[in-house]
Amino acid sequence: MKKILLLGSGELGKEFVIAAKRKGVYVVACDKYDNAPAMQVADEREVFSMLDGDALAAVVNKHKPDIIVPEIEAIRTERLFEFEKQGIQVVPSARAVNYTMNRQAIRDLAAKELGLRTAKYFYAKTYEQLVEASKQIGFPCVIKPLMSSSGHGQSTVEKFEDLKTAFDAAMAGARGDVKEVIIEEFIHFTSEFTLLTVTQKNAPTIFCPPIGHVQKGGDYRESWQPYQIPEKDLKDAQQMADKVTKALTGYGIWGVEFFLTDTGVVFSELSPRPHDTGMVTLGHTTNLSEFELHLRAVLGLPIHDIRLEHAGASAVVLADKDYTEAPEFNLVDALKEECTRVRIFGKPGGHFGRRMGVTLCYGDLDADVNTLRDKAKRLAKTVLGTDPYMEK
Repeated sequence: MKKILLLGSGELGKEFVIAAKRKGVYVVACDKYDNAPAMQVADEREVFSMLDGDALAAVVNKHKPDIIVPEIEAIRTERLFEFEKQGIQVVPSARAVNYTMNRQAIRDLAAKELGLRTAKYFYAKTYEQLVEASKQIGFPCVIKPLMSSSGHGQSTVEKFEDLKTAFDAAMAGARGDVKEVIIEEFIHFTSEFTLLTVTQKNAPTIFCPPIGHVQKGGDYRESWQPYQIPEKDLKDAQQMADKVTKALTGYGIWGVEFFLTDTGVVFSELSPRPHDTGMVTLGHTTNLSEFELHLRAVLGLPIHDIRLEHAGASAVVLADKDYTEAPEFNLVDALKEECTRVRIFGKPGGHFGRRMGVTLCYGDLDADVNTLRDKAKRLAKTVLGTDPYMEK
């Protein structure tokens, strides 16, 4: 029996563990707090800070996993090279995790080494450096921590007077010990989308049908399939995704984000694991969910094809206040409607605006996607009383 050590036990990790258990895999789920979502379905759990390299090494030595699967950014990622040398499979690879956990590394790889089309950008460690960079970028612009997740610390700045507030927010929202920000040109896009890309050990790289998504403050709020995109733009996105994942190396699913503009596709970001926006696949939009695809790629199991089987939409359920324990969810009214699923993440508590679940609505392939999107957002508000687009 294969043993997986899961580093990070949030909602994405929980669905991955469920997929793993269905294939007879033993899973040890780790996080900095107890009873995290993935721990509730795993075989064992470990509670510690994964930014503590010695603690991480001790857990690896204790459990001797066959595979290490990182799910979060806040990990002492340089230690993964050591584990890889010991013969442990790191997903997708130690190189990939180290690059993608830091926006500077992945952006420089994409723009400077691979020549992908990206937004113009600069880095800044101080506010004074940010001011100088803003003169080159102009306004509006986007400020992000170099290392973060779920949009923490990200903001769009419309005018110079708001730059200091954005800098302070980016520094406060940074994960790990990297205290630096990236300032990006604001891309005037028509829409955003995710291209789930599956790299395989003994088979070609394959792609899920593109997923339309909307983010607010850098955080996913809704996603849908099918997403309509010109064939040329889709091929360009696939070529870029293939190029960057090959350069990073390894096997698994990658969430590659793009902007669609009037002049083509622009590379945005990349995650070396299942993506928030891909939760729409839990609503049977595709024949295999992103979590099943990730597991199969990790284990080297065959993936015959990826097919779009239903139209579908997802919307986040956000906490309406601070909770010290799990709230009561209104599932009755949400599930009265046909072709609807609700996934509650199982977080033991939460702050105002924290993601607590997701609604999934689906229909026939020719169903109107905008109608499904409206339905998913309406039912997400029904579950806990909060609009998916509220300010956090």
